[in-house]
Amino acid sequence: MSLTYDFEQKQDVLLVRLTGELDHHEAEQLKNDWQSYLQNGMTKHVVVNLENLYFMDSSGLGVFLGRYKEVKEIGGEMVICSINYDVQRLFELSGLFKIIDAVENEAAALARLGVAL
Repeated sequence: MSLTYDFEQKQDVLLVRLTGELDHHEAEQLKNDWQSYLQNGMTKHVVVNLENLYFMDSSGLGVFLGRYKEVKEIGGEMVICSINYDVQRLFELSGLFKIIDAVENEAAALARLGVAL
């Protein structure tokens, strides 16, 4: 299975929804597409929905860390939501949860960032 993703802008929040497997074959394209949204001048915060992401390797962690740094540079916040157990475990082992918060679902993430549904 490969990776599919979509981006949705809600006010100054970019919603990123990932489906499938994020590995070194998919990481570069995701990184480039994601960066274009961060550079559009409309995005300050990011919510990443990982409900349908079933596999991620270290290159995926690199994508997240890089985008986290870019979001921080523009004064924003990144929130992860709907993370499945296997991917959650990778985030925990890598220490990413020390810098990126996780919440239950998109609604909770958007509310945290001040976006009304």
